[in-house]
Amino acid sequence: MQRRSVLFTPADSPDKLRSAPEAGADVLVFDLEDGVAPADKERAREVLPGVLDDLTVDAELWVRVNGHAEPMAADVETVASDTVAASTDGVVLPKVTAPEDVTALTDRLADAGLDRPIHALVENARGVLEADAIADTPAVDSLLFGGEDLAGDVGLTRTAGSEELCYARQRVAIAAAAAGVDALDGIHTDIRDTESLRAAAETALEFGYDGKMAIHPAQVGSLNDVFTPSEEEVEWARRVTEAAAEREAGVFTLDGELIEAPIRKQAERVLERAGER
Repeated sequence: MQRRSVLFTPADSPDKLRSAPEAGADVLVFDLEDGVAPADKERAREVLPGVLDDLTVDAELWVRVNGHAEPMAADVETVASDTVAASTDGVVLPKVTAPEDVTALTDRLADAGLDRPIHALVENARGVLEADAIADTPAVDSLLFGGEDLAGDVGLTRTAGSEELCYARQRVAIAAAAAGVDALDGIHTDIRDTESLRAAAETALEFGYDGKMAIHPAQVGSLNDVFTPSEEEVEWARRVTEAAAEREAGVFTLDGELIEAPIRKQAERVLERAGER
């Protein structure tokens, strides 16, 4: 499935929740964690079921819960309520540092009678170092990279080109690829600068990410565009895979290009990104 754009919306705002599907994101995340002030979390838990009771959502719908035990317990109770459970396709767990964090959430969900894939948000130093183990945890369906929180945790100086995040971004993407789960890049905080958003998304695509998180509906269109292959790319990928299907194995040439196993994999990935696989 395509996860080019992942739009976060605070769960304490009924109007924002109701308008979120109009943005056209592949994934909607209704947020009970950092997007909601501590004093408003209980209100968010009350608002969410009421909104979902009459909201039509064509995209995947995830809920981000709080990571600490007490608020997590209250969040899980909300997620397991009939209305929310019927609408929710996954749960986002923030600040994951180890597989045990994922297990703690899945155990709570199981106790509440709910089984949902976990989307692990890696946003601190320990989480980056444990990214491979986190990605290999059976319940995990994707890794989300949180660059802003990581910068605060490590003490990185943020730059326009985000060079300081390169190692961590690549490590998370590689861990996700090794485990066969999706990799979703972090947010872009300047919601007015479309040019820099596209540049950040293009870098994420080059690093192997499947999509990128958004904090404003206006960012969704650019993300969908960047992570959707062009017609030329799709046509090339079709030609490669069709030609490869006629051969059991080995190397061959197509229009003067040497085609071997890595090129076949690139073509298959293009078709996956295009929604054809």
